[in-house]
Amino acid sequence: MAEKYSQIQELAQQQKLGQSISHQQLLQASLVELPLMQLVDRINTEMNDNPALEPAASGEDDYAMTSYSDASDAPDSAEDFETMNEREERQSALDEALSNMGRDDEELPVYHSGRSSSDDHEEMVYGESISFYDQLKEQMGELDMTERQQYIMEYLIGSLDDDGLLRKELHAISDELAVYHNVDVTTSEIEQVLTMLQEFEPAGIGARSLQECLLLQIDRRNSSTVKNLMQRVVEDFFEDFTHKRWDKIQSALSLNDEQAEALFHELRKLNPRPGASLGETVGRSLQQITPDFIVDTQDDGTVTFVLNNGDVPELTVSQSFIDSMKEYQQNKDNLSRQTKEALLYIKKKVDAAQGFIEAVKVRRHTLTVTMRAIIQLQHQFFVDGDEASLRPMILKDVAEKTGLDVSTISRVSNSKYAQTRWGTFPLRHFFSDGYVTDSGEELSTRQIKAALRDLIDGEDPKQPMSDDALKEKLAEKGYPIARRTVAKYREQLGIPIARLRKS
Repeated sequence: MAEKYSQIQELAQQQKLGQSISHQQLLQASLVELPLMQLVDRINTEMNDNPALEPAASGEDDYAMTSYSDASDAPDSAEDFETMNEREERQSALDEALSNMGRDDEELPVYHSGRSSSDDHEEMVYGESISFYDQLKEQMGELDMTERQQYIMEYLIGSLDDDGLLRKELHAISDELAVYHNVDVTTSEIEQVLTMLQEFEPAGIGARSLQECLLLQIDRRNSSTVKNLMQRVVEDFFEDFTHKRWDKIQSALSLNDEQAEALFHELRKLNPRPGASLGETVGRSLQQITPDFIVDTQDDGTVTFVLNNGDVPELTVSQSFIDSMKEYQQNKDNLSRQTKEALLYIKKKVDAAQGFIEAVKVRRHTLTVTMRAIIQLQHQFFVDGDEASLRPMILKDVAEKTGLDVSTISRVSNSKYAQTRWGTFPLRHFFSDGYVTDSGEELSTRQIKAALRDLIDGEDPKQPMSDDALKEKLAEKGYPIARRTVAKYREQLGIPIARLRKS
């Protein structure tokens, strides 16, 4: 009987520990995705709600956050800040994962020289603006979702491409959640949440194809004859529509010229890229875009960076709370009921303060290793600032280099900015898919699209180049891609076929 009771007690303790870790991980994840200014607001709110958490006085270090290094003692190599100070680490599963960073002896050195103050950077101010990603997150708050659905929704938002479309298959997302996050969800569960996402603004967001994107926009229109005709065009004559074969569509639908022109006028209003770019902003109140990283490139090609500290205070647990706990513990045999309740309250606040301080430390470490990996992978761009120097890089590449989950990299890159010698960029700017040629060479789709746009911008408008001609020109520039790939990238750039470009 005693053995059975012991097993039950042990199971209860394990369940309690699992819940505690889960809560801490949730806190850490929420802080990681916050940009600098929102982090400051979050810290101030936490200090207002928890009297045990307060700014640290100069020199306090028992519970205070400490920077990885100061500018005066910058590490000699990337490995020097590979792990956090042992005193800062706690023995939790997440911390252990963060500490086991993969190392590469041939990596380019990227120096992290501590954190900068708010005086060390230039603020980028955008009038009437809020990030597109944040707008989607705000719309999440208006839905009645379970915690599980919220997790799936955040992952879906982080998986959208620059057009605001979901190019991944649902089974692939299910596999990623299972492998990287130990969350088993069915494709039907994901599709249910995706349906919610597709109700967000702007219309068409979260579509899995251009056709679905347009149909989602049409579906929101009031019932009318024009709406029915628009649906028919996109559903039954989609290829003719994408190639602007208006005459063929008009004939198939038996429309006169006036009816056809009215229909085509409405179809042209549809937006094939509702997301435009997750790094761009959409209207709201005046907001300052403050870089989270300050990247500096020396003349010899050495790249260094610091975390922008801004107005983030050093944090510590209130000494009065610590002293009270010690006093109560020394006299624990003679405590009244009221005193015990006070002790429980103090302990709860101290535990919460310590957990929050640790979550801020994990955020700092996560941002550091993520930015270091991005700079190592895109080193040449930080040296010359040339868009063509951006190599193919996806979230998984950075995740593998840091040992972090893909979702963690997504949270960091979706809402953070880096100030460089060449300008201030959202981290998503440094990501692009790759194209593998027949010879096995991997090229950045960003480079290919830029070269394609340059060719079309410079063509003779009276004799625009066909896709075959563009294919040959791109091959001469070192981009040997197939004609169908040329057509695909041209359409993604919103550029019509040669016949329609002729003037």
